[in-house]
Amino acid sequence: MYASIMNAVTELRGLIIRLQSGFYTVETGQGIYTCQLRGRLKHGPRLGDVAAVGDWVRFTVLSTSSNAIPPSGGGIGRGVIEQIEPRQRAIIRMAPTPHGVYQQIIIANPDQAVFAFACSHPAPRFGMLDRFLVIAEKQRTPALIVANKVDLATLEGARQMFDHYICLGYPVIYTSVRLNLGIDDLHERLKGKITVFIGPSGVGKSSLLNAIQPGLGLAAKEVSLATRKGRHTTVVRQLFALEGGGYVADTPGLKALALWDIDPEEVDGYFPELRELVAECQFNNCTHSHEPGCAVRAAVESGKVHPERYRSYINIRAGQETE
Repeated sequence: MYASIMNAVTELRGLIIRLQSGFYTVETGQGIYTCQLRGRLKHGPRLGDVAAVGDWVRFTVLSTSSNAIPPSGGGIGRGVIEQIEPRQRAIIRMAPTPHGVYQQIIIANPDQAVFAFACSHPAPRFGMLDRFLVIAEKQRTPALIVANKVDLATLEGARQMFDHYICLGYPVIYTSVRLNLGIDDLHERLKGKITVFIGPSGVGKSSLLNAIQPGLGLAAKEVSLATRKGRHTTVVRQLFALEGGGYVADTPGLKALALWDIDPEEVDGYFPELRELVAECQFNNCTHSHEPGCAVRAAVESGKVHPERYRSYINIRAGQETE
């Protein structure tokens, strides 16, 4: 009976909230543990990360006599990860290596992705936003758009820039730290969820996170800066706990997010306003760029499809960088 009790408590299930130098910080209902992968999980071809921040795992608790020394950020106990549960979704970046392309998981199992852009300083890059939205559609990750620095453009001006995304089904929150605008609304949408913050540099992500929870943006920025210092610097990926429940993963400017697994003929399927139009095109293999009888081009000309969104579609399909 004693052995059965020991077996019941030595295998736990938890969420990976931090990754550094091969050590995984795992949060469980019984506390926080620093874990490493079981050797057998590392065997075989490595085409991508075996475990990532946001993964749910099962691990065996080690005795306190273990000699493994975790990096800073370790937990109350130590363990060995035995199993990674199947991922529901993931935000992935492709990293070239001497042996091919490696799938680097930025975050696993996010409940939502927040795409933050400034209304001004820097000017919003809608082509980049559209690319991020296609990635979210591909990964079936709900997307939330944050239009920040409204005080630099006026609320009316900001709405003129971003409101058409609301018509496509993407919620938009207009924020300004200076005016304390939209901060409470954004915080409510983060509670109880695992959220990844994505956006170019300079849009005010750290200020937004600090406004939501003092010190949160600073902590995230310190991790991001450490990650960007160079190839020999230890990379840290981390979820930051929110008061009231939930986690936020901040990311450095993700210009390198590539549409690595999307074929050109699939792209229109990830634009909500184009999906229903495709069947009305005269040709089944219509690229929506020059063919006669194209329902998509007709919708652009009639104003039913925003011209900038159409431009993004053409650029993404052609494999060009969007601005």
